[in-house]
Amino acid sequence: MNDYMKEYNYWLSSDTFDSETRKELENIKNDENEIKDRFFKNLEFGTGGLRGVIGAGTNRMNIYTVRKASQGLADIINSKGGADKGVAIAYDSRHMSIEFSREAALTLNANGIKTYRFESLRPTPELSFALRTLGCIAGIVVTASHNPPEYNGYKVYWEDGAQITAPLDDEIISKVNSITDFSLLKTISLEEAEKKGLYNTIGKEIDDKYIDTLEKLVLRPDAIKAASDMKIVYTPLHGTGLMPVTRILDRLGFKNVYVVPEQEKPDGDFPTVGYPNPEDPNVFKLALELAKKVDADLILATDPDADRLGVYAKNSKTGEYVPFTGNMSGTVICEYQLSTKKELGMLPANGAVVKTIVSSNMCDRVAEAYNCDLIEVLTGFKYIGEQIKLFEQGKKNNTYLFGYEESYGCLIGTHARDKDAIVAVMGLCEAASYYRQQGLTLYDKMLDMYEKYGYYMEGAVSVTMKGVDGAERIKAILENLRKNPITSLAGAKVIESRDYLNNTVVSAGSSETKETGLPKSNVLYYVLENDEWCCVRPSGTEPKIKFYFGIRGSSMEDAKARYALFDKEIKKLGE
Repeated sequence: MNDYMKEYNYWLSSDTFDSETRKELENIKNDENEIKDRFFKNLEFGTGGLRGVIGAGTNRMNIYTVRKASQGLADIINSKGGADKGVAIAYDSRHMSIEFSREAALTLNANGIKTYRFESLRPTPELSFALRTLGCIAGIVVTASHNPPEYNGYKVYWEDGAQITAPLDDEIISKVNSITDFSLLKTISLEEAEKKGLYNTIGKEIDDKYIDTLEKLVLRPDAIKAASDMKIVYTPLHGTGLMPVTRILDRLGFKNVYVVPEQEKPDGDFPTVGYPNPEDPNVFKLALELAKKVDADLILATDPDADRLGVYAKNSKTGEYVPFTGNMSGTVICEYQLSTKKELGMLPANGAVVKTIVSSNMCDRVAEAYNCDLIEVLTGFKYIGEQIKLFEQGKKNNTYLFGYEESYGCLIGTHARDKDAIVAVMGLCEAASYYRQQGLTLYDKMLDMYEKYGYYMEGAVSVTMKGVDGAERIKAILENLRKNPITSLAGAKVIESRDYLNNTVVSAGSSETKETGLPKSNVLYYVLENDEWCCVRPSGTEPKIKFYFGIRGSSMEDAKARYALFDKEIKKLGE
């Protein structure tokens, strides 16, 4: 009998699992492919925690895989004497988020660890803020971010407020993945946990402190006051963003904020979008209709856990709304923050901007223009959070100014250590207010930046490869690229190749290698002529291989032509 069938039969017959779980599994007894997909492996606890389809089985998100993750985390916390510091827990609007967050708390409580669970759904960045505010040793967010409705996930944060990084990540991952017997997982009743003072509920007091902290980050309150009539259309995409976004915009004095009514309420089915990702233009259909109706200046959308922000802004010449990529919104906020701080005498001599390796090189040019250091990190905002920690510990002589990644996430301030769409909304609306006084929309400002720095344009090609066969295909593509490295793309020569898994950097025409200076990761990166680049990596949260690229044109037309050429050649790499 196959191992997955043995595991299936164990779940089907053991009283470790509740009757609903066993009934769900009974219903698939004649579907071997479904059984195999649910049990051919354990849902891996990786550097991003857990993420998977909801359902019964070892390769699914359910109360048992959540308890397993929580038990492993509890063992690590207790080994470090952190039980009394406690763990903050938040969750979003997805199916089973309430149940999973409660189960996580109760497993921690059963291990003698205090928990502080939000009374209702909250955005991911507020969890990061809460655990720092409460002095917790760790935090948990139950969310699958922008994945489709059938998914949920579980992300772990440490006491600095960032997601876990090396070497702690390996320690927690090893502990979680070493647990094989579900019958040994600890849990207690909610009543007992509350009676022992281990289970605590948090809410308004943290909300108030969070909003107060964001308001202090405003640089030009007068600009906002002058543009208080600016029209903003906003959609939370059925997620957690509604209350904090509308509250901060109201606090700052914006009078004309229009929330898309069909997408206002939290709903795990995401009925108007299905795939609630602000990177997808389809999610803006209703927002664009409302924007045209009210003649809005800006259109904003946050993903379900409100750490990513999507943007549309007006082209003043055509009156059309233009979508911003994450690189566009990130660099325009960066430009505003640095230029304003310079003008106001607030720019420190050791200021640093932090970005991920797959984000736009325009950011490098912006930092350079204001004499700021530019620090690159691996993909994942936790590495940006880690840099802030190193700055504060004095291990690097820098002051944090701004951080962003191409996947629509950025952070102004150090109140959180993860991307924060709430503060991004605030920062973007402030920037829009200021540029409006100069007769510019945010898109007009973006065009000015292209003229100043170059016409940068970035793209990504994701190829989905599901199941066992898909995982093998992804592995084979990366092995082939290591054996047969790229030497040119779209006529641009490779001038440097970086292999972050093997920790090597090789310049073209040289046999000498240098170290990357970053943690090991299964990533290949190619530096090309003309400030262009390409990067390949498997997704850490989905069964995909991702190809990123960046081009630099001499004009908008030239940039679009080069983008099309790169896109065509990149797609061939994933075949």
